[in-house]
Amino acid sequence: MNSKVAIAASELTLPRGGVTEYFELTKARVVLMVLVTTLAGFYLGGRSGFDPMLALNLMLGTALCAGGTLALNQFVERDTDALMERTRHRPLPEGRMRPAEALAFGSIATAAGFIYLLLTTNLLCALVTAAITVVYLGAYTPLKRFTWMCNVVGAIPGALPPVAGWAAARGNVAAEPLVLFGIMFLWQLPHTFAVARMYRADYARAGIHLLPRDSAHGGNPSNAVVIGASLALIAVGMMPTLLGFAGLPYLVIGTALSVGMLVFGYMMVAHPDRPQAARRLLLASLIYLPVVLLVLVLDRV
Repeated sequence: MNSKVAIAASELTLPRGGVTEYFELTKARVVLMVLVTTLAGFYLGGRSGFDPMLALNLMLGTALCAGGTLALNQFVERDTDALMERTRHRPLPEGRMRPAEALAFGSIATAAGFIYLLLTTNLLCALVTAAITVVYLGAYTPLKRFTWMCNVVGAIPGALPPVAGWAAARGNVAAEPLVLFGIMFLWQLPHTFAVARMYRADYARAGIHLLPRDSAHGGNPSNAVVIGASLALIAVGMMPTLLGFAGLPYLVIGTALSVGMLVFGYMMVAHPDRPQAARRLLLASLIYLPVVLLVLVLDRV
C-alpha cells in the first residue's frame, strides 16, 4: 500500500488522534523559538518597564497562531512527509490522526490566536502575526515543491515574530524591530541551507526543492547566498549598537558570533562532500540566535 492509499484509508477507519498527536502537530520546538523571538521584540519595545499581563496575552495568542499554522502545514504536506525518513513518523503519515482532524485543529487554533491577539494586544500585532501565517502557508509551503528560492521567501515569516512583539509593546514599527527582522532574516539563510544539505537525499526523494542542483561548472548556486547572507549578517548585526539601543558587549559578542557563522558557512561551501561541515554550520546557527537575543536583551541601552 503506497502512502496516498494509506492516508486515504486512514480518513475512514482510524480512531481520533489523542493529546500526543495534537501536540506533535504544533512542532513545540519551533513554537518555542517563535515565542522567544517574539518576547525579545516585546521586551525591547517596552518603554515603561515590562508589562507581564500584556506579555502573557501576547505569548498565548502567538502560541495558538504558531501551533495552528504549523499544524496546517503538516496537513498540507502530509503526502511528502510520508516519503521522507525525517518526517514519516509524524501523526498524519503514520495514520495516527485523520487529515480532517489536523485541518480542523489547525484552522481553529490559528483563528483563535488571531482573535485573541486582536482583543488583548492591538491590531498591528495581530496583523503582523496573520501575515506570518499567510506567507508561510500561502507562499513558502507551496514554493518548496518548485524552487529553492522558497528559502528566501520562508525567511520572511521566520523573521517577523520580533516585529509582532515590538508592535504589541508599542503599537507601531520603528527602526529597532526592522533591524531585528534583518538579523533573523539573514541568520535563517545559512541555517536553512545547512539543513537542506544534511537532508538532501530525503528532500529530493519527496520532490522538495530546498537545495538547487550543482552547476555544470562545479559548486552550488546556494553557496553565494550562504556567504552573502553571512557577510551581511556581520554588518546588520552591528546595527543595534550603531543605532544606540545596545552597548559594546553586544557589539563584541554579536560580531564574534557572526564571524563564526561566516567561517562555518565558508567551510560548508568549500567542502560540500563533508557532511560534518553542514552539521557544524547548523550547530553554529543554533548557538548564534539565542545567544545574540539574550545579550541584546541584557545589554539594552
